[in-house]
Amino acid sequence: MGNHGGNQRERLLGTGEVARILGVHVQTVRRYIRAKELPAIQLTPRNYKVRQSDLDHFLDGRCTIAGQSGGVS
Repeated sequence: MGNHGGNQRERLLGTGEVARILGVHVQTVRRYIRAKELPAIQLTPRNYKVRQSDLDHFLDGRCTIAGQSGGVS
């Protein structure tokens, strides 16, 4: 019997690692979290972890394909 549903452990990323992936400062990641743009698990007042799937979803929402943004032609 395999792992089905939500039983698999998902990778959790620290704010520093998320910042490196996004190419932004750690404070920017914290702003995304405070603004509820990026879901996170708060371990302590200054320590957050982000699920890999939440980061993937965040990145998907930020990516635009040329021609789909409705910009200037």
